[in-house]
Amino acid sequence: MTETRPAPPVLPHGGSGCDFLDAYYPNAPQPWLDLSTGINPWPYPHQPVSDAAWHRLPSPSLNRECAEATASYLGVAPQNIALLPGSQSAISLLPTLFKPTSVSILDPTYGEHRPSWELAGHKVRDVDADLIAAEDTDILLLTNPNNPNGRFWTGDEIQRLAAARSRKGQWLIVDEAFADVMPSTSAAALCARNRTIVLRSFGKFFGLAGLRLGVVVAQETFARRLEALIGPWAVSGPALEVGARAYRDVAWHTDTRERLASAASRLKGLLTRHGLTYVGGTDLFLLFGHPRAAELFHALCTHGLYVRRFAAHPNWLRFGLLPDDAAHARLDAALLAWTAPA
Repeated sequence: MTETRPAPPVLPHGGSGCDFLDAYYPNAPQPWLDLSTGINPWPYPHQPVSDAAWHRLPSPSLNRECAEATASYLGVAPQNIALLPGSQSAISLLPTLFKPTSVSILDPTYGEHRPSWELAGHKVRDVDADLIAAEDTDILLLTNPNNPNGRFWTGDEIQRLAAARSRKGQWLIVDEAFADVMPSTSAAALCARNRTIVLRSFGKFFGLAGLRLGVVVAQETFARRLEALIGPWAVSGPALEVGARAYRDVAWHTDTRERLASAASRLKGLLTRHGLTYVGGTDLFLLFGHPRAAELFHALCTHGLYVRRFAAHPNWLRFGLLPDDAAHARLDAALLAWTAPA
């Protein structure tokens, strides 16, 4: 039987959720199992970084090494790569590189995009997946595959969209934070010859979000403008060293995609068996619906399980992957308790 205290308000995303929930659910089992993110629970097994990476400012050669590894991974030229301290930096800074104009953003999507463009003075409107309303706007921003519902465009669809917008002098910006699990959808190779910009996150697929490494792929002049804006030594030496190694580790990429796909399938089966309705997702997160989602969120919290809620979609809950059998059993037990007759 779960507590009757109402669920807390929808929490901001990021690392503060569990801190808040500790105070709101002081009797919840510890430690919290944070399933609110789309971060790989089996991070890249990075080796210790060099002493120089810790004690010296990052050198141009180290930055170049990481950019070359990233470019090889994405199938682009190194000069089209800009490295940043996390893809969130790109989300915040990109709007300042454009004069105020019209921007269409696919909705629903990651919540930091819209305020960043509005803060820079752009006129922003939401569009749905058919994108018709975006045809007369100067900038179209979409997330592919989309967060939180997993909607995606194929590589051919993105190529046609990028070419069409470029011919009209319009821009396409693609947030590919979760594209590592669907590499065939990437628009990265289009950026050098089209008005297309791609944002990539290192932390999600490689499971090292705290390292703070992000990538922007764009025309060379645009990439250099972005680097000039963030200033020198913006990406730490440890991030550059680990990133260079990880992007070159092809065997790990292959094995990890298989492992994530298997874990996502197992999680989908568990949630479906307990009466939740699959909405969409990727191999890094799954979105489910339930008419009593707020009640379920509260019940999970009483068991020390934190999942993602959405203010605009109160029937949705997003689940990150379960790291091990113990976590699987813990979620299963919490769902059984919730569905058991009073």
